Amino acid sequence: MNKEKAVVVFSGGQDSTTCLFWAKKKFKEVIAVSFDYNQKHKLELECAKSICKKYNVEHHILDLNLLNQLAPNSLTRQDIKVDKEVPSGGLPNSFVDGRNMLFLTFVAVFAKQRDINNIITGVSQSDFSGYPDCRDVFIKSLNVTLNLAMDYQFDIYTPLMWINKAETWKMAYDLSVLDIVKNETLTCYNGIKGNGCGECPACRLRKNGYLEFKNKYLQSQQ
Repeated sequence: MNKEKAVVVFSGGQDSTTCLFWAKKKFKEVIAVSFDYNQKHKLELECAKSICKKYNVEHHILDLNLLNQLAPNSLTRQDIKVDKEVPSGGLPNSFVDGRNMLFLTFVAVFAKQRDINNIITGVSQSDFSGYPDCRDVFIKSLNVTLNLAMDYQFDIYTPLMWINKAETWKMAYDLSVLDIVKNETLTCYNGIKGNGCGECPACRLRKNGYLEFKNKYLQSQQ
């Protein structure tokens, strides 16, 4: 196994950018892979490109427009507004069926061609908005499936799986990339960089996490 190389599933958002720099600390060579699935917040791909260029990370964007045809949702359809609240007993309309499964599967194919065993993704069961493909049991299951499907040893790392948004901000702080994550990433479902629109679920989660991080960790060090 090649333990010096890794591929990061990279959107240009807070979580994947934190994971990118986590990977850069852990592995000698890191490659970032992003996906174009006709998302409304396409600026995230520009953020991903910019971050990778600025911090010397090899970057690839793969075309996954088929996902938009298969699973219409508020992240890809102009005529569907993003839910401001998660529906009771259901998933928000920002959920894209099969997205993480497809992302990780295509990244695994990409990685194998380059003799890479390590894959990093920023999914989290602690603040996953009910998305079933962010759960630890799914990641472990897919890891086994990919190994069997390609007769190859993959190790999928999920550095954020058991931490919340405040702790994710703390990780960025500990990695000395807090300002990068705060100012150069795009998490907003409405496609606004940095602090975002402030209204969509992703922005509220990000903002509340930052305030908790600031109050709990930064003030305690002053």
